[in-house]
Amino acid sequence: MTTEHLAEAKEAVRGAGAPVVLSEPADAPDLAERLRAGLADARPAAVLLFASPGADLPALAAHLGPALGTRVVGCSSAGEFACGGYGHGHVVAVGLPAARFRTEAVWLRNLAGLGVSEWMAELRALFSRFEVQPRRHRFGLLLIDGLSRQEELVAATVDAVAHRLPVLGGSAGDGLRFEETCLVLDGESHRDSAIFALFETDFALEQVIFDHFTPSGSRMVVTAAVPEERLILEINAEPAAEEYARLIGLAPEALNPRVFAENPLLVRMGGQYHVRAIREVTPEGGLTLMSSIESGVLLALGRADDLTHGLQARLEALGERPALILAFDCILRRLALEQAGLEPAVARLFADWRIAGFNTYGEQHGGVHVNQTFVGLALMEPAHAA
Repeated sequence: MTTEHLAEAKEAVRGAGAPVVLSEPADAPDLAERLRAGLADARPAAVLLFASPGADLPALAAHLGPALGTRVVGCSSAGEFACGGYGHGHVVAVGLPAARFRTEAVWLRNLAGLGVSEWMAELRALFSRFEVQPRRHRFGLLLIDGLSRQEELVAATVDAVAHRLPVLGGSAGDGLRFEETCLVLDGESHRDSAIFALFETDFALEQVIFDHFTPSGSRMVVTAAVPEERLILEINAEPAAEEYARLIGLAPEALNPRVFAENPLLVRMGGQYHVRAIREVTPEGGLTLMSSIESGVLLALGRADDLTHGLQARLEALGERPALILAFDCILRRLALEQAGLEPAVARLFADWRIAGFNTYGEQHGGVHVNQTFVGLALMEPAHAA
């Protein structure tokens, strides 16, 4: 992100009770103090932290919470953005002022153990102690270990308890290494876990969901898969990577993350197509995905539409500029935008519409886990809600 864009964004979000957005280098020696000083005037009820894998998130959260008297919720990322272009090696902090927000949060632990009953008990207890206030709106933030392979189950569990509450979030990342992610709640960090935070605000809320793919003429069927590993072994009774490469007109050895970003798989659910992004080719020639997959599923290849104009049109439908759009944007969308040379357009769009958040290994909204989708929540002054 450019200094010019970030300066404009900081100016744009100033005001009575407006969220405060900061971005600082993750390796800054005085990082904690920089963030504390920048957030102090907001007197935040909560601080959201989205950070490069190089940052010491637990230590940062443990410092900021007591220093500001606030809740701290955050995770590692595959990239960050703070009302400007995509950043590398930064910590993005979003301060939500206590004058306009309140929050509660819980851990959902032991994802590998599929502890649905325990998660539901934790969620119900949270909701029971969060009394609804008149003329205020609630939303949920869901952050999940992006290497857990349990996003579908966690998102569905939260949706079952939250009912029609808007819940959005992202899968914590680790750059493009896919080795280890980090989640923090106040001073704690737990592996193989998720965090659900419930917020109440007097801002009006509107979801902004956008992906840029439509199905092409190519259809295929998954003829062998390992669902628990999100692994496709065969497509059309052929080795998966080989058949996928043939359908997009490349040699198997040419497959890489940028190719996957430009040629995703689509699955039809509930009358809509959802992206099933490819993470990597296995040594045996299979395809590991970033979402669930089963044998017998019919797939289509995704054809990219315009990468930025469609999102801009969706944003313009909001009418007035929001105080902030809290957003979760897939790392593979970012790679495709960078490959297309559209970083300046993205930077201007994110600055103009005050978009802050992180690049994910997957996105959650409406109880569903998706890929290569921009998932955002616009915080609008009540008189200006679309």
